[in-house]
Amino acid sequence: MKDIIVIVGPTGVGKTKLSIELAKELDAEIINGDSVSIYKRLDIGSAKPSMEERREIPHHLIDIRDVTEDYTVFDYQKDVRRLIEEIQSRGKRVIIVGGTGLYIKAALYNYEFTEGTTYHEYKEYSNEELLEKIKKYPVEYLPEVQNRKRLVRLLNKLENNEETSYEKDNLLYPIQVIGLTCDRDILYQRINDRVDQMMKKGLLEEIYSLKDEYPHSRILNSGSGYKEFYAYLQGTKTLEDTIEEIKKNSRRYAKRQFTFFKHQFPTKWFETNFENFQETINQVLEDIKKGA
Repeated sequence: MKDIIVIVGPTGVGKTKLSIELAKELDAEIINGDSVSIYKRLDIGSAKPSMEERREIPHHLIDIRDVTEDYTVFDYQKDVRRLIEEIQSRGKRVIIVGGTGLYIKAALYNYEFTEGTTYHEYKEYSNEELLEKIKKYPVEYLPEVQNRKRLVRLLNKLENNEETSYEKDNLLYPIQVIGLTCDRDILYQRINDRVDQMMKKGLLEEIYSLKDEYPHSRILNSGSGYKEFYAYLQGTKTLEDTIEEIKKNSRRYAKRQFTFFKHQFPTKWFETNFENFQETINQVLEDIKKGA
C-alpha cells in the first residue's frame, strides 16, 4: 500500500494548488480536509477549488451537506476511511488536503467515538461560564457566546466524551505529511489580501443568499469567514468592522493551525516559494518519491 499524502498548513499558504499539481503527477484523487468546504453554497468564503479544478482532478467530500445539516468529526472519519478504501481499490493514490486538523487526525488515527447518555441544561451557568468550560476541551470551533442552545449542546457532547477519545499515536495508515509554511508577515498579508479578494468576488452577496439560514446553521455560526457576518446581518456591526474581524480571526486561526500540525502530525515542512511555486512542487515531489 502506497503512503497517503497529507497536505497541511495554515490558511493561505498554497495547499490547494500544491494538491492539484501533485495529484496530476501521482495519479491521485483528492479528499477535502476542510470542514467548511463540505457544505453547499459556501463557495467564496471557504475558498473551495474551482469547478474547473474539480473536473480536472476527482475531489471528494466537497458540497455534500446543506448548511442546515450537521456534519460531525465522526461523520468525516467514516467517510474518509470509506473513500480511502475505494480510491486505493481503483489503483489510485490518496491525497488529503485541508486545514481542519482535528478532522484529518480523527480519520487517520484511532479516534474512538462513544454516544453520550446524559444531558444537562446547565441552568446554573451563564453563557460566559459555559464558553469558558468549553475552552478547556480541544474543540476546533467555538460557538458564539450569545448562542446558549449551541453552547449547551456542545458542552454535553464534550462532557459525554462523544468527540474526544483517541489513541494519540495509533496511526491506522502509512502516511507522508507535507506541511507548507512561510514567513509570518507574508502569510498575514496574504490572508488580508485574500479576504479583500473574496469581497470583490461576491462574498457579501453569498452571505445575503444565506441570511435566512443563519439562526439555524451550526456551520454559519461557527465557520471562519461566515460567523463574523451574523452581527452585520443583525445590524449591530458595520461591514468595515466585519471585514476586519474576518482578517483578525483568520490570522489567529492560521497560528492555531500551524501549532496543531506542528505538534500533532509527523510533518515535513516546506517553505512556500510564491514567486516560483514550481520550485516548491519539485521539492515536495522529490521528498514524496524518496518515501514512496
